[in-house]
Amino acid sequence: MNIKKALSDIYNYRKYGLLGDSVRMDASSICQLKCAACVRMCADSKDAFGRGIGQGYLRFENFRKFVDENPWIRKIEFSNWGEIFLNPELKEIIAYADGKNISLTANNGVNLNSADEEMLECLVKYRFRSMSVSLDGASNETYEIYRAGGNFGRVIENIKKINGYKQKYNSGYPELQWQFIIFGHNEHELPAARRTAGELKMSFRPKLNAQNWDPAYAPVKNREFVMKEIGQEIASVTEFEEKYERNYENPCHQLWIDPQINWDGRFLGCCLNIYSDFGNVFKSGLTACLKSEKYGYAKQMLLGKRKPRNDIVCTGCPKFKNRHLPWKLGLIYSLGIR
Repeated sequence: MNIKKALSDIYNYRKYGLLGDSVRMDASSICQLKCAACVRMCADSKDAFGRGIGQGYLRFENFRKFVDENPWIRKIEFSNWGEIFLNPELKEIIAYADGKNISLTANNGVNLNSADEEMLECLVKYRFRSMSVSLDGASNETYEIYRAGGNFGRVIENIKKINGYKQKYNSGYPELQWQFIIFGHNEHELPAARRTAGELKMSFRPKLNAQNWDPAYAPVKNREFVMKEIGQEIASVTEFEEKYERNYENPCHQLWIDPQINWDGRFLGCCLNIYSDFGNVFKSGLTACLKSEKYGYAKQMLLGKRKPRNDIVCTGCPKFKNRHLPWKLGLIYSLGIR
């Protein structure tokens, strides 16, 4: 355990209301692809997405103001609902962040279909720390089944260009990850994708199907093969949650550790929230949002210390029932640290 970091995190929590020095900030909610199971495409969620998230991108002036007002923030995750490279001000944002020694990541995922040469060099030149590239296949024929409108060959070429710039600048950044969501139509390409990722000096992350989506969409066909390939005894999110009695991905801890901010400053709390917010950090400031009564109640509710309240978006979230929070969050509350 890093005692110095732990003490720093607790200091930030007492002073600002955040356990650490990280936030999530969507650089763009715009996407050029039409992935079949995406929340923006599904009939039961696309209207809510339009109202709660909207279409737009993070402006440089808002980013600069946020960074200057919150010098204690050192890490920002930039990807969530859209494609970060569709933000026309992204180069300026990345350069400014590097000048302030802020670590930027896009580990939730990018599709990397629409980045020009200057942008690819910018990632390396200004030390964008890490990036997860969504590549659900090892061929264009398989990839485009889900990533409709994307081009596998173009993405691979962009990865090679990034690697070329990493050699030019003698840099290890950005670290690249190949993210492969497992469907019935692409499971057979898992070995080839893993092999290609290695050749491209990328880590490889197979991801189970239907995480927040319709589990009936393209379920795996060969369970035994998939389980062998991913080294687990489950082959779907449904199987995982039945076996372990908890959510496959649980974003509830983000309210303490790295809360989500929408591209327009609306304070969402977690990366799955598309319905309502806890204020606006560009208008009220980050600390005011973190220390608001509503946000504080939401955290206590997630810890089981308060009853669900109808005006808290978490109450109606399907993740709420089987939430699984790190033990240290309960400990902090028990010690009287609010």
